[in-house]
Amino acid sequence: MADSRMKGRVKGLLAPTSPDNIGIPDQANDLMDPDAQRQALQVLILAQRTADDHVATAQQHAGSIRADAKAAADTIGREAQAHADAARQDANKALADARIKAEQIVRDAQAHAASVRRDSEKVISDARAAASEIVKDAQAHAADLDREAQQRFDDVVGSLDGKRAALQQQIDSLQQFDRDYRSRLRTFMQDQLRALGAAEPASNAEIQGMGPVALDARHPA
Repeated sequence: MADSRMKGRVKGLLAPTSPDNIGIPDQANDLMDPDAQRQALQVLILAQRTADDHVATAQQHAGSIRADAKAAADTIGREAQAHADAARQDANKALADARIKAEQIVRDAQAHAASVRRDSEKVISDARAAASEIVKDAQAHAADLDREAQQRFDDVVGSLDGKRAALQQQIDSLQQFDRDYRSRLRTFMQDQLRALGAAEPASNAEIQGMGPVALDARHPA
């Protein structure tokens, strides 16, 4: 933009004389001189160079700013990426630690459950064994009681049978003695009657009185 203004100014200075330029000072007319044109061209070139220098400087400064901005952005991006990577690593580590702890907790829980299961199975097995032993002991004791009761029953029944046999024997002996006694008594009475001849037979009272005497005589106490 400065270059355009400078060129416009130089063109105005180098423009030919026109009716509109009447009244322009002599200094403008002097510019029509070749020396003046050469000087004006030198000024224009100098201005162009200065403008180019300013433009180059501005471009260089802008490039430096852009480079600095890009470097800063790259630095910020790298730092942000590094921070993100660090955060991701921390998160991954925390997740891995959490998984390890969870797996350890699961293993501990499974081990505890297995231990509890083994203990409960052992308790159940011991209880079953104890119950079986108690049942066996009870059955054996019941069998012993049955045998003992049967033995006592057999002893009592056997004793009663023996006593009954003994009593039956005594009864048989008494009955046999009674039969013998009655037979002997009849024989004795018949003998007495025959000995008396025509004597009257003895009364029943006399016969009953003679019985115990004869019994005592034959079987003393």
